[in-house]
Amino acid sequence: STLRSLAERAADVGVERFVLDDGWFRGRTTDTAGLGDWYVDEGFWPEGLHPLVDLVRSLGMQFGLWVEPEMVNLDSDVARKHPEWLLTPADGWPSRAQYVLDVAQPAVYDYLLERLDALISEYRIDFLKWDHNRDLLEAPSHTQTRAVYALMDALRQRHPQLEIESCASGGARVDLGILQRTDRVWPSDTLDPLERERIQRWTSLLLPLELIGSHIGAATAHTTGRRINGTLPLITALFAHAGIEMNLLKVNEAERDALTQFAELYRETRALIASGRLVNADVFDPAARLFGVVSPDRSRALFAVVQIGMTAGRPARVQIPGLDESAGYDVRVRSELGVPDRGMSTGPAWFDAALNAPLRLAGSMLARSGLSLPPLRPETAALI
Repeated sequence: STLRSLAERAADVGVERFVLDDGWFRGRTTDTAGLGDWYVDEGFWPEGLHPLVDLVRSLGMQFGLWVEPEMVNLDSDVARKHPEWLLTPADGWPSRAQYVLDVAQPAVYDYLLERLDALISEYRIDFLKWDHNRDLLEAPSHTQTRAVYALMDALRQRHPQLEIESCASGGARVDLGILQRTDRVWPSDTLDPLERERIQRWTSLLLPLELIGSHIGAATAHTTGRRINGTLPLITALFAHAGIEMNLLKVNEAERDALTQFAELYRETRALIASGRLVNADVFDPAARLFGVVSPDRSRALFAVVQIGMTAGRPARVQIPGLDESAGYDVRVRSELGVPDRGMSTGPAWFDAALNAPLRLAGSMLARSGLSLPPLRPETAALI
């Protein structure tokens, strides 16, 4: 089947967790039906999810599942049987053909807890992508929110290993209450790396990188139609809680090799990105960024140079923040994800040298005198 082939290909490139998205539950033949009926659809899955889950685990990956517990379609068994469970009246205002369940009602809370607990227990689910694709306009929203928090708390208590991602039409629900109960958030549904650079730049002012989900998508972004290949999509996802969101059965050999290299580099740098200090350099060019993560003891650092648009004039010399001025550093340009495109430009000399071998430089020089940024083509990034 397609899912079997996808799982095998994912394991080949180094994926660690396979997440089954929307469409696995009863009656979900369209996006207007089935929400609320959190039972595996026996028509499509006569043996339940066990064949897929067993395959995923045999390939060395964890298994995750998409759910949207707070929402319901009127075309569902639960809505037909319990219209009194709807927070929104059936003749009220729907959005995306969705209505809201009143989780604060004990019967609704008990139903959702029983269903989610049963799924997690039966399939030993490692991860829930907890979605919320509708604005909550109905009162009392405070009571609803507290009930949802209690539901998450109960699931985490019963399943301490469970990880949860908060997703709400992208990044609509990122708050301190959710952050106490989830392991990552989904800041936006756009996978366009240029848009992602802006989104992650400002999200990272408030959240650590390990909580910010970011995926490598298809070369043509579904939200903007922009097509970007090369290093930028990979480096953008690297500085986050990374994933892959594309049809791996349609990628060519070069793209598959790049994803494999990405997975290896991500595993190598994940601890640094998760535990280090995020720093942003003062780049006096709106078309360029230099940012990175420095380890707590300042012995290691990973920086990205991102070229958003065309640079006017020669790239400026930029001081490298966060380093230990009394230390020496081996500066290396990481080329596993591809050599960044500099077009017809050359240099600077340190960049060419560091592409071939580590270049020993003093921390004081890097922090005070800085480095000249390489003249990259727009929509390109380099990793240092």
